[in-house]
Amino acid sequence: MTESTLSRRDFVGRSAVAGLTAASYGRVAGAGGRVRVANIGCGRRGLLRELIQIKDSANLEIAAVCDTWKQKREKAAFDVKEMTGVDAKQVELYAEVLEDKSIDVVIIGTPDHQHCTMLIDAIRAGKDVYVEKPLAMNMRELIRAYDTVKRSDRVVQVGTQMRSYPQSAGARQMITSGGLGRILKVEQVRNGYSPYWMSYGGPAFAGQQPAEQDVNWKAFLMNQKARPFDASMYQNWYGYRDFSRGPHTNLMVHFIDLVHFVTGTTFPQRAVAMGGTYRWKGSYDAPDSVEVVFEYPEGFLVRYCTVFGNGAGNYAKWFGTRGTLDAKNLSSREHWMASGQGSGEPDKLTAEIQVPENQPAHHMQNFFDCVRSRQAPIAPIEAGYAHSVAVIMADEALVSGRRMVYDHPRREVRAG
Repeated sequence: MTESTLSRRDFVGRSAVAGLTAASYGRVAGAGGRVRVANIGCGRRGLLRELIQIKDSANLEIAAVCDTWKQKREKAAFDVKEMTGVDAKQVELYAEVLEDKSIDVVIIGTPDHQHCTMLIDAIRAGKDVYVEKPLAMNMRELIRAYDTVKRSDRVVQVGTQMRSYPQSAGARQMITSGGLGRILKVEQVRNGYSPYWMSYGGPAFAGQQPAEQDVNWKAFLMNQKARPFDASMYQNWYGYRDFSRGPHTNLMVHFIDLVHFVTGTTFPQRAVAMGGTYRWKGSYDAPDSVEVVFEYPEGFLVRYCTVFGNGAGNYAKWFGTRGTLDAKNLSSREHWMASGQGSGEPDKLTAEIQVPENQPAHHMQNFFDCVRSRQAPIAPIEAGYAHSVAVIMADEALVSGRRMVYDHPRREVRAG
């Protein structure tokens, strides 16, 4: 059965992984059960730090670090040695990592335009994969990546870690059980003074522009058009649409994936968007302000807004017929509260209720648990496919100025 013939329920319910092959089991069970890992992309996202934090509980060895920036490779290898005692191999090109048959797992934290290509290549090389979000920047590469994973027996976790917040499962239980009544709208406003892409080399590299001789510019560009080396474009790639579309495809992806997780929905049916660069004009071509509205087939709206230039007014809320859930700007460090605020229904909530919290496994730990058990992780490839559909719809609506629809049987985003 191909993905295009799946019903909505089938899409949500099917496991992202298949059985464990003998060869796979031999690798994971070998060396006292230790999993050998390579981190591809050692930037500010901090995936290497997460690996170091869980190395004992996950029984893993960080065997290689890979980055196209020489200083980042060296810093990553130094951190691994200092914190784990292991001399991690320094690798410039990710293909060399995939050729190493002793590597069981790869952690991909590279620029957005590289995610699908690296995921496909890693799956074909027989690796289990943790890949950062957004999974894809267009439908063509998304479909190829999804189908490649589904044809394999590999475990794939997508880095939308809000699913693993202490409040997320409780919010899901509250909303799917009718605690807020019928959901009418979900909103997030996520503003900031300056865009996140400025000096995205990370704290250790702030103010230190990369030198051309220290980076592999061609490998960074990958499948994008050739052009002369540009230090700002390399270091602050998040601000350039060839490598990342903007806040609606990068910040919003966390929110929209959580909406899918909490409500149980999968795909928007329609999307509109507006935005532009209003404050931070310059060489960057990613918008600094966006406003996106989705309509879901279950009968509710989802709104997302980012403005860079003023950081006030942030919030995240679910609005239902029985009341409102205040998710405190989706902070994992605050209690999310539900109340009857705004409802005039006879069965509205009469007291403020704290959303139940638990202590789920760390998102990265959940992935390694599933590498061993061969179960579907909390953010499987289906989740990555669904959040990518939403952000692709939003971006195409923004660029075209038209309302976009998603045709699930045809796996197509188009104007409509």
